[in-house]
Amino acid sequence: MATIAHPAALDEAHVGDIRGALGTISADDLAPRAGLSAKLKTLLAIVGPGLIVMCGDNDAGAFSTYGQAGQNYGTRLLWTLLLLIPVLYVNQEMVLRLGAVTGVGHARLIIERFGKFWGALEVIDLFILNALTLITEFIGITLAAGYLGVPKLVAVLLAAGVILAAASTGSFRRFERIAVMFCAGSLLLIPLFLAVHPSGASMARGFAVPSLPGGSGQMATVMLLIIGIVGTTVAPWQLFFQQSYVVDKRITPRFIRYEKVDLWIGIVIVVVGAAALMGVTAAAFAGSPAAGNFTDAAGLAHGIAAHAGRVVGVVFAVALLDAAIIGAFAVSLSTAYAVGDTLGLKHSLHRGVRQAKGFYAIYAALIAVAATIVLLPGAPLGLIIEGVQALAGVLLPAAAVFLLMLCNDRAVLGPWVNRRGTNVFTSAVIALLVAMSVVLTASVLFPGITERQIISIFLGCAVASVAGGGWVLIRSLRVQSSVEVDRRDRENWRMPPLNMLSKPVMSGGRKIALTILRSYLAIAMVLVIVRLVQMAIAH
Repeated sequence: MATIAHPAALDEAHVGDIRGALGTISADDLAPRAGLSAKLKTLLAIVGPGLIVMCGDNDAGAFSTYGQAGQNYGTRLLWTLLLLIPVLYVNQEMVLRLGAVTGVGHARLIIERFGKFWGALEVIDLFILNALTLITEFIGITLAAGYLGVPKLVAVLLAAGVILAAASTGSFRRFERIAVMFCAGSLLLIPLFLAVHPSGASMARGFAVPSLPGGSGQMATVMLLIIGIVGTTVAPWQLFFQQSYVVDKRITPRFIRYEKVDLWIGIVIVVVGAAALMGVTAAAFAGSPAAGNFTDAAGLAHGIAAHAGRVVGVVFAVALLDAAIIGAFAVSLSTAYAVGDTLGLKHSLHRGVRQAKGFYAIYAALIAVAATIVLLPGAPLGLIIEGVQALAGVLLPAAAVFLLMLCNDRAVLGPWVNRRGTNVFTSAVIALLVAMSVVLTASVLFPGITERQIISIFLGCAVASVAGGGWVLIRSLRVQSSVEVDRRDRENWRMPPLNMLSKPVMSGGRKIALTILRSYLAIAMVLVIVRLVQMAIAH
């Protein structure tokens, strides 16, 4: 199989030595990693993209969403976290593979392979959702600071200064060291869990026995929260961030297996942290008047302090502050990378502000706008956070569809294209996400919907998905049976420059399917907003 030595990188800063927070790998270091020591040193140099994207996943919105699940429903929604582990891995493994093999960011690939129309829709979705998500990070900062006795204005200005300064040094390594330091703060959730010590039996039951708490008349609220859990755990910004960050870190196909280990480290941290938050809030509010009456993350801190003492409440607030800052790092960079990709701007943390003015201007503008909005009085902070996570869950199917198509594009990934098992699993995940949004839509339109009716909707969607997926599988088997993928010598294969690739032709059926999906998701987004307004009025 022919190999390609030159990368398709759009910014020359994306080519060179890997200078990670914990080590360096020279661009001309082609030696095999034979011993355990060599492999460990390589892993330490590679660690970063997966760790940061997953710790950024447990951000202020996650604290609020998982805390709300624990306060309102105890441990009965823990089962959702187990289901999300393979979803997290498969989605993020696909984008890290795209980044390492192509040398190009996610937004640019969508535009080049599917056209400006579809690319613009995805980038606009990302921009709006990321702007809203960044607001939730600053909401988390103000709530944590308020509990700790720090004035809101002071907290917002200090946090914005840290977030801006960390990314603006012109040194990729310096930024990653700061980000990894904040990632270490995620471990505060472990002593928090040990201090509150939720019931082990209750935790085990929550993981092992799926249930939809709330009863008839409350299904819309429960489904909104479940979709929020999905949206905060597997958010669209993660796809754009990790691919661009892998490119910016200069990771090549030789190091994909190390990057997968980095990703698994991050997944363990995010799932353990999410479970700890649900367990802690479930134990802290069990039997109290506040059970079932979530307000915001500050209310969680006060409830935890009332149950386990002021020091434990402070630990929660510090962990929330840390999570909001690392989340703001990742979400802001995700947007700046995507816009830089789209507009052809120089977009790398290896560059200083003078060398990449547009990239840093986008990053700074997002932070400034979010910080300003949070300082406005009277905003329903708790509902804003819940709404953003739910919108992320609703928009995820569209992002996942484009990701799946890119990972089956042989011109883009060559010998690294998806295997059949990955395609089947990802297609099933997309179908499940769409089914969840259908249930949410139905629960808003028909507030009295029951658990049995929800199960019926899921079964109906499953039948439709199996029928559609079977048809697609048969077609793919016919096409692929004559052309097998040669996966030998994959580590030396990279995508050619984009201008050397032939433009793919999108079939009429695919265009119709994408149009239907986008139209439906637009309706689902409107209904999420309707449900949030209803909840705001009810409160």
